[in-house]
Amino acid sequence: MRELIFYLLIIGAGTGGELCVTRAMKAVGEVKNFRPAALVGVLARALRVWWMWAGLTLMGTAFFSLLAMLSRENVSLVVPVTALSYGAGALGGKFFLGEQVTPRRWAGVLLVCIGVTLVIMGRR
Repeated sequence: MRELIFYLLIIGAGTGGELCVTRAMKAVGEVKNFRPAALVGVLARALRVWWMWAGLTLMGTAFFSLLAMLSRENVSLVVPVTALSYGAGALGGKFFLGEQVTPRRWAGVLLVCIGVTLVIMGRR
């Protein structure tokens, strides 16, 4: 049961963090100038957006959950299971960010989920 909670944190918090950071960066605007001073300005603007802080917090939670799982399970199981975040990302992109997700992307997500299922079934 504990492993399931950690996997849900890795997938849910990690994907949630990526979605929040995406939302923050869309509010900040496209990065066009990559000179150091301009990048510092973009970073300063990004850190004033609430979504950035929410995203960083969620991504930190996912990272430490990943460390916990890597201390308990084989990397050959943990890393493939975290690939379920591709499905969560597609759902989040569609419903949270309003992105258009093509049937081809859904097919790719389905293939990833099938692959994760095969990895889990071959666990022991």
